[in-house]
Amino acid sequence: MFEEAQLYSPVTTDEDGNVTVHLVEGHPGENDEEYRRRRNEIAAASLAWHPGQPVPHIDYTETEHEVWRTVCEHLGPLHERLACRQFNDAVAALDLPRDRVPQLAEVTAGLQPLTGFSYVPAPGIVPLEEFYGSLKDGLFHSTQYLRHHAAPLYTPEPDILHEVMGHGNLLADPQVAEVNRLAGAAARRVTTPEALQVVADVFWFTVEFGVLRESGDLKAYGAGILSSYGEIEEFGSMEIRPIDFATMATIDYDITHYQPVLFAAESFDHMVDAVGGFFASCDDETPARLGVRAKA
Repeated sequence: MFEEAQLYSPVTTDEDGNVTVHLVEGHPGENDEEYRRRRNEIAAASLAWHPGQPVPHIDYTETEHEVWRTVCEHLGPLHERLACRQFNDAVAALDLPRDRVPQLAEVTAGLQPLTGFSYVPAPGIVPLEEFYGSLKDGLFHSTQYLRHHAAPLYTPEPDILHEVMGHGNLLADPQVAEVNRLAGAAARRVTTPEALQVVADVFWFTVEFGVLRESGDLKAYGAGILSSYGEIEEFGSMEIRPIDFATMATIDYDITHYQPVLFAAESFDHMVDAVGGFFASCDDETPARLGVRAKA
């Protein structure tokens, strides 16, 4: 299991209303004052947003557009070779720009006719119950900042490249979108922290880092793999196990390193049936059934 707070650099607001993103130690932009100012600016725009308002429009810089282009150029050929067919079909259907950073409103406009999903802004960490629960309503909380330009193929935290290139394209597939909705319904249904953590852990090993068999070959369908240049090149060499929800819910893992253990579905249809079925049946008794120890 893991702590959700590890996913993002914390965001705080002082008594004067100044927003600060506290970059994790060793972050590529840790000592770049301009990058830190930019992160604070984008986080402030997200914090000022309220449901029902237009999503903040970010005027991305040429440097930020170049980061987006660089990642697209490197990941495109890898997707064609290593991503499952449904992901590549969804990429074509959503047809996001590859030469510039898309606005979240553009992502929503593309997703709405395909699966009904919408993107809303997040300054950083979103509480588990809010992030996963919102999926039931077809809402995806997304950051709007980009990773540091000095390391465009690496990020210690999910940025808009991960949220849109990974999750956004996946959400353009109706069956994957339904799996996400079922995860959201599970998060809304359960009432204990242990059960909510099980939803998060299974989501991590499936929607984030899932793989599957396609015509005998191992392919990726997880957003965390598909949005990471390093991870997508390495996932085939990891320990691959069959889908096992009990292990997913109890195994320790470190989100700051490549995942050494991945769980493979027998096919895309098997993934949809098994993972969707798990979320559809998840309740407060699920942790006990899976052998998860209750917190003292």
